[in-house]
Amino acid sequence: MDQAKYEQMQSMLHKLEDIKNTQKSIIDKINHVITDLFQHPDKDLEKAMEGAHERASENVEKIREAIEEYEIKFNKAQQA
Repeated sequence: MDQAKYEQMQSMLHKLEDIKNTQKSIIDKINHVITDLFQHPDKDLEKAMEGAHERASENVEKIREAIEEYEIKFNKAQQA
């Protein structure tokens, strides 16, 4: 694999990791709001946060899967 291709693929992996970490941060922030709702209940906000938490968790899983698949491509390209 030439250096330019290597750098491009490495950059893509870093961006994917950054996206995954951002989604995890969002989940943490949602969890803080959910915890606050124990002290100040609001059914509508609780429902919205539960939905947001579920979607963010799904995003983390999808990004993790994408990273794994891209790493496989990256490793194969390095061996070629």
